[in-house]
Amino acid sequence: MDDNHHIRFEKVYLDTYEQILGYAIRRCDCAQDAADVVAETFEIAWRRIEDLPAGGEARLWLYGVARNVLAGHRRGRLRHRSRHTTLDEDVVAFYARTAPSDERLEFTQVADVFRGLSDDDRELLSLVAWEGLDAAEIARVLGCSRNAVRIRLHRARKRFAHRLAAADLTFTPMTRTAQIPAGRPL
Repeated sequence: MDDNHHIRFEKVYLDTYEQILGYAIRRCDCAQDAADVVAETFEIAWRRIEDLPAGGEARLWLYGVARNVLAGHRRGRLRHRSRHTTLDEDVVAFYARTAPSDERLEFTQVADVFRGLSDDDRELLSLVAWEGLDAAEIARVLGCSRNAVRIRLHRARKRFAHRLAAADLTFTPMTRTAQIPAGRPL
């Protein structure tokens, strides 16, 4: 590979590493798994440097690669154990520590409801809330149309709201713990 490839890869790596690591940490059971996912994601980016889009598109492309890497890791793990993948309790505890003490119980309850959603619903809601992506960006990550993302996201939000209500967790629009940040308009 020539120097231009090295420079380009290094720039993309430095610009996106923290975002891709955050993406992986929020979806893996432990920090070691997240580190493996990030390493494999960037190794694929290195091997496929010619396919790596320019500018901000690189981050979305890497999210898609990381998503596929995670899927492969999950399939491998499911072959060895039959339990359902959940969020790492350390990550939940980290975010819970940032909430005022009177909101921590609520946060834990909301996190339990969130973990009860399907993988697809959690992924969609996470791409909006944690990664701050809009519908067009999510469509590129998931490889589907923007309209499909809007429909799926609407349904995921409704299912989340129904589960929150079933758990007797009702929130007003001003309640921080249950809101999924709007980010950019979908």
